[in-house]
Amino acid sequence: MTSSLASLESALDYTFQDISLLEQAVTHRSHSARHNERLEFLGDSVLNFTVAALLFKRFARIDEGDLSRLRANLVKQASLADIAQKLSLSQYLRLGEGELKSGGFRRPSILADALEAVFGAVFLDSGFDAAHKVIARQYAPILVHVDPKTLGKDPKTLLQELLQGRRIALPVYTVVATHGAAHNQTFEVECAIPKLEVKVLAGGTSRRAAEQSAATLAIAAIEAQGPGKGTRRRPRKSAQLSLPVAVSQESST
Repeated sequence: MTSSLASLESALDYTFQDISLLEQAVTHRSHSARHNERLEFLGDSVLNFTVAALLFKRFARIDEGDLSRLRANLVKQASLADIAQKLSLSQYLRLGEGELKSGGFRRPSILADALEAVFGAVFLDSGFDAAHKVIARQYAPILVHVDPKTLGKDPKTLLQELLQGRRIALPVYTVVATHGAAHNQTFEVECAIPKLEVKVLAGGTSRRAAEQSAATLAIAAIEAQGPGKGTRRRPRKSAQLSLPVAVSQESST
């Protein structure tokens, strides 16, 4: 049973002029013909523009490629579902009987779609500025902890960048074993970094997944060693006589 929408308005810190828009935003297509998919379409565009503007303002020295990577990760389904859960959005969803029985109120896709629909509803109710403020409030605590150097990068990329920063050769990934039938195999992959004496094993349902898991373990192993191991030290330059000393030696001969 859905909760009062007044408490959702309180969580959003926004009061609707037309509450029917919010009702539609939390209505799944399994519930009735007046559902939230059109509002979701609208909210998706408003969300992408708003998050792009927030990132553009916050990270002034980042190029458009990295800004796109950050935005993609902040508006992906998992990120939206997390925000929806913090708003307790599942309590307000209007679902058909089948979705209720199958636990649709917990499904990330349904939560993410409903959140975008809510943003779209705010836009229709009061315009872009109001929608921008609602979205910005939800992302404010998230942006504080965003690391533009790592967000959205997979473990293999992060490991490669870590080693390149230390001028260490790239890791070697080797499939050491496969288990199970051809249609349901599990791969065991070794990630080795001889320079740092790191060698880890990880498994996955594909070679790529296993390599990513191994890279994660390798990063942890490197961080456990502490900073600086394996880096090249600059050779000490031989001592040279300063000009006054050199002149003094020549005059004494």
